[in-house]
Amino acid sequence: MKPVIVLGVDTPIGLTVVRELGRHGVLVHGIGRSEQAIGARSRYCATSSVRPSGQVIADWLPALIKTVGAKALLAISEDDLVALATLPAVIKGCRILTPRAGPLSVVLDKRLTLAAAAAIGIDVPQSWQPQAGEDFSAKAAEFKFPIVAKWPDPPSIVLILADAGIPLHKAEFIESKAALETLLARYAPLGQWPLIQQYCAGVGLGQMFHIEAGTATLQFQHRRCHEWPPEGGVSTLCVSEPIERHQTQRALSEKLLHSIGWQGTAMVEYRFDEATGRYWLMEINGRFWGSIPLASHAGAEFAWEAYRQALEEDQSEPRSYRAGVSARFMIPETRRLLRILFNRSAIADPVFKPRPFTDLLSYFVGFIDPRMRYYVFSWHDPMPFVADIASMIRKALRRETN
Repeated sequence: MKPVIVLGVDTPIGLTVVRELGRHGVLVHGIGRSEQAIGARSRYCATSSVRPSGQVIADWLPALIKTVGAKALLAISEDDLVALATLPAVIKGCRILTPRAGPLSVVLDKRLTLAAAAAIGIDVPQSWQPQAGEDFSAKAAEFKFPIVAKWPDPPSIVLILADAGIPLHKAEFIESKAALETLLARYAPLGQWPLIQQYCAGVGLGQMFHIEAGTATLQFQHRRCHEWPPEGGVSTLCVSEPIERHQTQRALSEKLLHSIGWQGTAMVEYRFDEATGRYWLMEINGRFWGSIPLASHAGAEFAWEAYRQALEEDQSEPRSYRAGVSARFMIPETRRLLRILFNRSAIADPVFKPRPFTDLLSYFVGFIDPRMRYYVFSWHDPMPFVADIASMIRKALRRETN
């Protein structure tokens, strides 16, 4: 097997990529931001290194590729995808298996994503991108509350917000016109505002694809059951959906990816309203997504698919995945439960209906459910879990001493 570099092994996403490739006998070199990176502790990570600080990727990556003898590189974070998109597709004989700049710019900008989706008939939320000089009061009157504010291109705004001392919110729920006007005023000094969208009821549905030369060589879909924070965010409990469901929408998702010229792995994410049968597009994740451990546990191996398609090690059909497999991200799932039990007033979503007893029962039943898997913990590869717990303890001790 040809050696591979995985850039970003600090999270369960990178850990899953390492495990998946390593199980197939691939020699993996993991790059983390510290020696405590959980992916570097995996038995499937052959070698590892700490990412150089204060240097751009182009300054150090070519030399590392030569040292490792890597023939392919996979990356995890959006920041790294943006940086790699401007570099050659092949560096010193190593294929950079990350999206190119054109398609990536579409999926990173929600305005472009929504426009591309609407053009092929996918339902998109009513949206407004505020601009300087507009009549904000008149535009606000067009919306039915509650509504949601989210930045269309988070990587491009994060430094601007930090310089202004304003935190980056993944999503803000707004219940009235007055609250919307307050939010718009907060960002007025920047001259930039988040995207304003109608609230879409339903459950999270993710449809995942690996696209190679215009063909979907691997597909998977899952339903989000829990998120942190509870009103929407990182998936903390999810379950694999049978491939037979949502077929019409899955065909539209694939058509959307083709329309923007996508190559590689991506997830098309919806809010699915079971009461009405409507699918509202939320975004495209043009990378390995947060709940990829579920896909891997269920048998849909997207990192391995990227490797074998690129390096032609194995061109057989990928095996089908198992429906009904669950996976949970234990630390944020526990934080979610604690908020529901003891701090419900902090839940921002006005439509969210807490179920304290049901959630408490399902939390503990999950430990004996034979279908339950975990984002980090694995009996076959326990050291990343140990490293994760140790890191959590160190952070807690630092907070106590500060």
